Amino acid sequence: NTSMTEDEVLAHRLGLIPIRADPRLFRERVGDEDPDEHHVIAFRLEIKCTRGNKDDPGSSEMVNSRVLSSHLQWIPQGDQEERFREREIKPVHDDILIAKLRPGQEIVLEAWCEKGIGKTHSKWSPVATASYRLLPEIRVKPARARDADTAEAPPAAA
Repeated sequence: NTSMTEDEVLAHRLGLIPIRADPRLFRERVGDEDPDEHHVIAFRLEIKCTRGNKDDPGSSEMVNSRVLSSHLQWIPQGDQEERFREREIKPVHDDILIAKLRPGQEIVLEAWCEKGIGKTHSKWSPVATASYRLLPEIRVKPARARDADTAEAPPAAA
């Protein structure tokens, strides 16, 4: 990964991409059990950003500047190619932005998806984006009639 996106952020973004696969056809790994085609789904991502017009060095046109979920390539493990021939495993949406690249930057990775629950590890907890902002509470006391009579007018601007 030579992009500006840190490896940890890239891994987190990849982990949030929904995968079109029936979870009933996979098992959870137990203990130190070795992963196999019944436990994992593997994807490869190889992408490099280049200048679109190599003849014009001042050109701002770029190729592969946006890394999308459609760039993930499924790597069938064991008998997965045969088992999922009818419905190939892939991201649910092809237009999820993973990262942005500039000319010369590239991302090469292999990602493994495995089934799990939040009780085992928090990475499998279903979560949502939450945010907050502080809103001040401003209270204005109503003016009383006797205060209004004694109040002085602000000085006039020159």
